[in-house]
Amino acid sequence: MAVSYKKMFKLMIDHDMKRKDLKEKTGLSYGTIAKLEKGENVQMEVLEKICKEFNCQLSDIAEIINE
Repeated sequence: MAVSYKKMFKLMIDHDMKRKDLKEKTGLSYGTIAKLEKGENVQMEVLEKICKEFNCQLSDIAEIINE
């Protein structure tokens, strides 16, 4: 199984938010954002910060992909 964060990047587009903006608003590093782009594992704290920023649930930013 893999995790996809495409929903999060779509939310960023919908909110006219760039990676730099996400970094500044959540305190995430560019390295963490790169992990999200690659679909790599990140800590739950990272996902929580993103959900707080977008006022959404985990299912709004990530999904499990069955390979």
